[in-house]
Amino acid sequence: MIHMEKNEVWFITGSQHLYGEATLAEVRKNASAIVSELNRQGAMPVMMVFKEVLTTRAAITNLMLKANSNKNCIGIITWMHTFSPAKMWINGIKQLKKPILHLHTQFNRDIPWESIDMDFMNLNQSAHGGREYGFILSRMRRDRKVVVGHWQDEAVQARISAWMRAAMAWHDWQGMRVARFGDNMREVAVTEGDKVQAELKFGYSVSGYGVGDLVASVNSVSDQQVKEHLALLEKSFDLAPAIVQGGTHRSNLEEAARIELGMQSFLEEGGFKAFTTTFEDLHGLKQLPGHAVQRLMAAGYGFGAEGDWKTAALVRAMKVMGHGLPGGTSFMEDYTYHLKPGGMKVLGAHMLEICPSIARDKPSMEVHELGIGGKDDPLRLVFDVEKGPGLNASLVDMGGRFRLILNPCEVVEADRPLPNLPVARVLWVPEPDLPTAAEAWIHAGGAHHTGFSMSVNAEMMEDFADIAGIETLFIDKDTKIRTFKNELRWNDLYYHLSGGLNH
Repeated sequence: MIHMEKNEVWFITGSQHLYGEATLAEVRKNASAIVSELNRQGAMPVMMVFKEVLTTRAAITNLMLKANSNKNCIGIITWMHTFSPAKMWINGIKQLKKPILHLHTQFNRDIPWESIDMDFMNLNQSAHGGREYGFILSRMRRDRKVVVGHWQDEAVQARISAWMRAAMAWHDWQGMRVARFGDNMREVAVTEGDKVQAELKFGYSVSGYGVGDLVASVNSVSDQQVKEHLALLEKSFDLAPAIVQGGTHRSNLEEAARIELGMQSFLEEGGFKAFTTTFEDLHGLKQLPGHAVQRLMAAGYGFGAEGDWKTAALVRAMKVMGHGLPGGTSFMEDYTYHLKPGGMKVLGAHMLEICPSIARDKPSMEVHELGIGGKDDPLRLVFDVEKGPGLNASLVDMGGRFRLILNPCEVVEADRPLPNLPVARVLWVPEPDLPTAAEAWIHAGGAHHTGFSMSVNAEMMEDFADIAGIETLFIDKDTKIRTFKNELRWNDLYYHLSGGLNH
């Protein structure tokens, strides 16, 4: 249920009339060629659309307003092929509501040493045209991404692609609905937050529903629908002996299938893209909907446990960012540590609700006692995760602002098998090491819930935070606690004062 096919990024080129029509025609030809070639290569996650070369204040403003009203436009890439006096851009930039990437490139890669003349110099002025344009965006304190280098370089294309993916996720958040089944887990602090401020800041809304609303949807699922769904599940997963036809816990599988279908129907009918549950509010449900959550996350929904709507929205954004890339994204929790000197690592899990998009192999479908919640033994998918680079992200409400915390990690093998842990699980070593990462995370107020991804990288998340206009903190290989604590203090001061700076 992630559909990005109609998304597009507009490619806008700046120039001026001073150079004459012949030069402007060449500017138009070059800009169009860049767009055509990047689209042909398939290097970008969405289609780039060439727009006319802009040379006047009115044309710039008009195009920015069109970008605002176009439901498929997720952002604009601006390139100053020549010098484009930046006062022309002020009103248009003031009006623009979409993300901006400033591509500081030039059509040619190399200086033509033997043939270069003033005609060539007049045409290829990105070196200082981009600085003029960059000044006005800085003067206006407009957040944007700046990418420097030749447009055909893979590193440049990768950075543009990362920004596009962030813009996709931001676009998806605008008008997004999050369903909250039940309230927050009682007495838990970090999963609370200001839902009104979140809608003002991020564009998505959070709507609460009693679990009875979900139960009604579950009860409306027919026996025939359950039968057909069971056939699908039996083809897709390795079923434990207890839940095959005639098994002792077959009814648990049937009930889990009914819950999944009912929850999916509720979300589809309401147009929701993310949701939360809490095991403290399951009245009318026979089991914790862990399997349903796993399946719906795999389909693209965001999820947060215990009423954690911020993480549900974050997981959805990360799923959109990583759409089509290898790896996957899941709701996650730092569950327990392995503190052996020289081999410290984190065991991540969450009772049942880990997305199989990150599974190493075909998951096993099993029923086991949960030991919490006081309900029937729930169905779940059990699996391990492939080794490789990962990322944990936490979005927290600090009272006066939102903060995004990022911690890259390396997924590793377990030291020994885990035969008595019947849940989906992943082990990782956080950067720069577990003690430093955990200490910095705690100083930053990071949540115990995260969005965990092996498809989304830190650059995408940083771009997303810049578009959203929120604080970003990196806990990575360069982190030192003393410096990190100072960064927290400086950020507190900056964000306290930044409201005045932006007016």
